[in-house]
Amino acid sequence: MTDGPTQLLERLVQQRVTLTLKDARLLTGKLLGVDDHMNLVLDDTEETTTEITRHLGKVVLRGSNVVSLNAPKAGGRPT
Repeated sequence: MTDGPTQLLERLVQQRVTLTLKDARLLTGKLLGVDDHMNLVLDDTEETTTEITRHLGKVVLRGSNVVSLNAPKAGGRPT
């Protein structure tokens, strides 16, 4: 049986991930948790736009705002 998206994300908990949001911002931080609605909690988060990069700290992000997720240390498996 194949894992669903939530189970795949749960494997990435405590790893650094980069999210691309609908408004083209990039958020990079350590994934602390995910729920059934794909809402995410990131810690030590940095937000990058075309103009600036700023430190946000801990962030709770609604899953519907995420376009893509990149996890460089996910063992080569696409996420």
